[in-house]
This record gives sequence, structure tokens and C-alpha cells, in this order.
Amino acid sequence: MSIRLGDEAPNFTAITTDGEIDFHAWKADSWAILFSHPADFTPVCTTELGRTAALKDEFAKRNTKAIAVSVDPIVDHHAWAPDIAEVGGIPVNFPIVADPDRVVSEAYDMIHPGEGDTSTVRSVFVIDPNNKVRLTLTYPKSVGRNFDELVRVVDALQATDAAPIATPADWRPGDRVIVSPAMSTADARQRLQNVEEIKPYLRWADQP
Repeated sequence: MSIRLGDEAPNFTAITTDGEIDFHAWKADSWAILFSHPADFTPVCTTELGRTAALKDEFAKRNTKAIAVSVDPIVDHHAWAPDIAEVGGIPVNFPIVADPDRVVSEAYDMIHPGEGDTSTVRSVFVIDPNNKVRLTLTYPKSVGRNFDELVRVVDALQATDAAPIATPADWRPGDRVIVSPAMSTADARQRLQNVEEIKPYLRWADQP
């Protein structure tokens, strides 16, 4: 069954490169980026996990933890980790779930038979501190993900949770934001700075 935005992220207990974890307990009150990769010792995945390790400090600033999943066994994850560190320039600093029985992959609908085998596609789930799924993305196996975009998405979700705003196309922290359609222009001018009405339904404001 597919997971929709707003659903509770399925919990699981699994062996990882950091030992056995209970997912909800491990993430606790943090945001999480849970992402699958098709297989160990593959080129695109090596670059992706290396990039994830390099972003650890950026994730930490946002109270966010990263965790990867593949259907390969834990012994392969440990054997592969030095390659990731060599390519990415930093040791692996987040858990990689071993899912040879596909319990996690099936709970998150990460296996797409049309892709030609029983490994996972490149799925991404951004999960908030209340364990609610806030964003899902699925990439084909041949296309590496843009991890800068995942950081941007977390910024946007946290900004829109904190104030009655939305973010426009290509928004980055510090850019102007859009007033929530649920708020009147008069109310927006009481709560936000430099509100500018372009259309009755499109009002700009400075980021709170």
C-alpha cells in the first residue's frame, strides 16, 4: 500500500550499521530523511551516500537525521562503507538499514517490480517530529538525487509550519514568501512584514 502525505510513517525495528534500532525511538523528536538505494557497491548509490555524510552538519542544524535502506545484508553495508568514505571524503556517519527480508522496503512501497528486479528504487520520505510523512519522492535507479533540494525542502516545511505562509517556486531561506490563502490581507499585515498584494490570491511578505 502506498504512503500518502500526512500518514504516520511505519515504524520498524532493524539491524543497521549503527546496531539495532527502533525507527521511531531512534528519530525521537527529530525530523528524518529516510531514503532507499538499490544496491551496495553501485556507482550512483556510492555518490549519494557520500553526499549524505557530507551534509551531516547541515541536517543537524535543522534537527534532522538521515537514514538509508537497502535490501543488501549488513555484512555488505560494512564492507561498502570504506568505499563511500573514500569517494565522498568523509566516513559514513548515519545508519544504513539492512533489509534482506524486505520488511522495511515493503512497508514503504520501495520495491517497484516494473524496474526489473526486487531491489528498491530511489525513494525518499521526509518525516516530521510527530512521525508524519511530509514529503515523498521517487527517482528511477539511473538518476541520482539532489540532496541540496532535500535540505531546501526541510527548510520550507519548517518555515511553513512556523508561520501562516507558503513558499514560491525555487524558494530559498531568506527569500520572500507567500501569505497563506487562508489569511486575509489585513490580518497578514498585522502578523507579517512588508506584505504586498499582487493579486487577491497572491500576496508576498518577508520571511518571518
